[in-house]
Amino acid sequence: MSNDLRAEEILQALDNEQRAVAVATRGPVCVIAGAGTGKTRAITHRIAYAAAIGVMDPHKTLALTFTARAAGEMRMRLRSLGVPAVAARTIHAGALKQLTYFWPQVFGGRTPDLITTKTGFVTEAIKRAELTGELALSSRDLMRDIASEIEWAKVSQVAPSDYLSEIGKRATKPRINAEQIAKVYTAYESVKQQERAMDFEDVLLLTTAMIEQEREVRERVQDQYRFFTIDEYQDISPLQQRLINAWLGSRQEICVVGDPAQTIYSFAGATPVFLNSFSRRFPDAEVIRLTTGYRSTPEIIFMANTVLRRSQMGQELVAANNHGDKPSVDAFKDEGAEIAGIVDWIKQLLTQGMQAQEIAVLARTNNQLNVLERAMNEAKLPYQVRNSERFFDRPDVREFLKLVRNASVIPTQGVSWLDELRTLAQPFLTGEHIDGIAALLHLARELDGDNGFTPKNLRTYLRELEDRVAQNNPPTMPVTTLATLHAAKGLEWERVFLMGVSQGLLPLENSSTNSDEASIDEERRLFYVGITRAKVDLHLSYRGKPSRFLIESGLVSA
Repeated sequence: MSNDLRAEEILQALDNEQRAVAVATRGPVCVIAGAGTGKTRAITHRIAYAAAIGVMDPHKTLALTFTARAAGEMRMRLRSLGVPAVAARTIHAGALKQLTYFWPQVFGGRTPDLITTKTGFVTEAIKRAELTGELALSSRDLMRDIASEIEWAKVSQVAPSDYLSEIGKRATKPRINAEQIAKVYTAYESVKQQERAMDFEDVLLLTTAMIEQEREVRERVQDQYRFFTIDEYQDISPLQQRLINAWLGSRQEICVVGDPAQTIYSFAGATPVFLNSFSRRFPDAEVIRLTTGYRSTPEIIFMANTVLRRSQMGQELVAANNHGDKPSVDAFKDEGAEIAGIVDWIKQLLTQGMQAQEIAVLARTNNQLNVLERAMNEAKLPYQVRNSERFFDRPDVREFLKLVRNASVIPTQGVSWLDELRTLAQPFLTGEHIDGIAALLHLARELDGDNGFTPKNLRTYLRELEDRVAQNNPPTMPVTTLATLHAAKGLEWERVFLMGVSQGLLPLENSSTNSDEASIDEERRLFYVGITRAKVDLHLSYRGKPSRFLIESGLVSA
């Protein structure tokens, strides 16, 4: 097939708006893409089309996104479009690859160990800061909050010595005492240096500094990658933008895509300012908007647009799908009744033949999901939990992988590898948190039925797992998904139950948050993300007083 025919074929799969993105082959380009408008399709076809007409060299193209799952999807689409040479990675993975390669030349010695979870180092930092009497080391929520605050400081380029002065400028204050966090942050950096370790924020900072300060490194990196595509650009932090600037240099071959209405990670340092100011930084930029919503019914999109309109958060959508049911709202007297109602609905859907993997229950907090998990277990309903915790860092998953590694060395004669795997997994399939091991078993059954997975044994299964660990690409399984609203971003299901849409929970209110309109707007964007995960049916529920967002949407009266 000639390049001209192939290029035209690439464009045929796109609507007019997506086609406008694809043919904008020279940067700078800014794509404002609403939820479910086909942004990944548009930007991958842009890369493939530009390669087909000779404008873009796939070997010198870097496509960046925020999650390993999204990067994997992008790689798969690019392969199917005939451009497998394009590097599609998370920003952190791209930086780590460069840092590891140039470390001996720039820094000397071995590369520091990478910290994939901060919990152990934060625990030690609390002890060194002599705060064990004030901060509960056993509290996972506390550890998560402290780790998040350290991450915010580092991606915002705030040193431990400047933390207290900078925190006073933030609209949303941390739930933990700022003086205590400053002490833990200082101790955390000290522990890390002593252990010769680095976290993901260090990877970004060191890579950026290396490119900025080392001319030879800068020239080699900028020669390697000349064309950039950046997804989820509304979630860029100041440190990530600094790295992107270092990669790009004085060139303008950059295409960014994002949605201001889905900015929900301000607590982690993300800011839409770089997306919103793109045209000011690049006056010649072509700005294209994707407005046709392919994911949800007109009824769901109408509700989503109502939420957007309230604070002019982003691009309203035009529905392309057939009509469906109006989003429903149910009131309950308390949390127990609400969860019992959701579990009963899920049972009914499964009885009617609905596939479990097409159902999700979304909540504002992890605590809500913990209560729901217990109810799902009691009802013997299979589920998986998606949250911000890295799947392969979970203690049960790490212990299981250790057993698989040991077992794969000496295969058991006369026993199938699947039976051996089930035996290894048996001790883990009890208690409340069985979803992780169950997902790994389901992956094994999938691979066993895949003709491309040969030979079929524990060693090959382990190689698949090790590859997924490296990419932080957890397995999925055909069960109901439970997720926080933050963890649900980028995903979609046929039927979504959005629980706890109550005043005090969504927007989440405590002594340190939601004291101003900026914080309320962030919670409203989170509500918008939850709504737009649903394709066909959206069920909202609350206990006590309904959320102001439900009233604003016109679904309940004040």
